[in-house]
Parts: sequence; C-alpha cells; structure tokens
Amino acid sequence: MTPLERMQAMQPYHNSYEGTPAHLQDKAKQLCWEYNQTSPREEERRRAILQQLFGSCDPMTFIEPPFHCDYGFNIHTHGFAFLNYNCVILDTSPVHIGAGVFIAPGVCLACSGHAIDPVQRAEGIGSSAPITIEDRVWIGANVTVCGGVSIGEGSIIGAGSTVTKDIPAGVIAAGVPCKVLRPITEADKLKPEEISF
Repeated sequence: MTPLERMQAMQPYHNSYEGTPAHLQDKAKQLCWEYNQTSPREEERRRAILQQLFGSCDPMTFIEPPFHCDYGFNIHTHGFAFLNYNCVILDTSPVHIGAGVFIAPGVCLACSGHAIDPVQRAEGIGSSAPITIEDRVWIGANVTVCGGVSIGEGSIIGAGSTVTKDIPAGVIAAGVPCKVLRPITEADKLKPEEISF
C-alpha cells in the first residue's frame, strides 16, 4: 500500500515526502494561498476556489481567511457552514461538517497524529482518523478537535477546549480534555422580548 492508501485506511503510514502524494498537498497549498489573497467582495471567486479545493462543498459554505488545510479533498460540507478567521483543518482523513455549523476563530481540526514512540516519531511514522461535526454544532474560539472524534448535533464546544473523545448531541462541553458540562434545555432559549431585530 502507498502512504496515501495507508492514511485513508487509517493505518500507520510513513510521513516522508518521497512516496507521498506531495502534488496533492501542493495543490491544496496553492488553492489556500489563492483563497487567502481574495478580497472580501470576491464571493464568487471564493466559492469557485472552495469547489476546487474540497471533496464536496455546499455553496452556503463561508470561510473567513486565512484558512489552511493539508489536502482539501477530504473535507466535506453538508449545508450552511461558517468558519471564522484562522481555521486549520489537517485533513489526512475525511472531515465532515454538517449543516448550520459555526466554527469560531483559531479552531484546529486535526485528523493527523504522530507515533507515540519517540524513535518512530522521528522516523516520520504518522496516524490519522476522521472527524465528524454534526448539524448545528457551535465550536468556540481556539478549540482543537482531535482525530477520531464526532461532535453530536446541536452541541456547543466551549472556547479553548481540546476535544479528544466523542461528544453527544445537545450538550455544552468544555475543558482540557473536553467534558460534558450539561444538556442544552428549553430554558436556554431566549424569550421573544429579549430578541431585537
């Protein structure tokens, strides 16, 4: 198996430049650079770049530059999604971002990992696992989501958290490591008189 095939099969792989799909990373780096140079008024150009970069990209995907990713083809958005400034997606495995997702500034979605053994790590042995962000999730500023994690529908991840394990639907979770604090309830809804337009 090639390093890319091993990566996609979520098996340990050798992360050397030789034998890896470097041209795919080069394409992603170029497209990210182009995206990050766009004017705020170039909405059509931004959409066109994301369509080239991502494996699948809903037209209602909005990303504030700067944005960086490893490959791009492993990223899939499934409805309206807003990714704020300085988001990084290390997409060595598939990353699925559901509809109605809000991702705050400084968030890192990191599918990739390194060997625990220091000798193997120095030799470039890596690992990878997918990330799933379900519909209507809000991820706070400067959160890191590690590979192999799913965040359930409607949940909130507090700013500064490190998510190392799955988070169920409909909860507020925060911390390092991230833990469930409480469920989201009807009491959390704003009253009509508290909302002004």
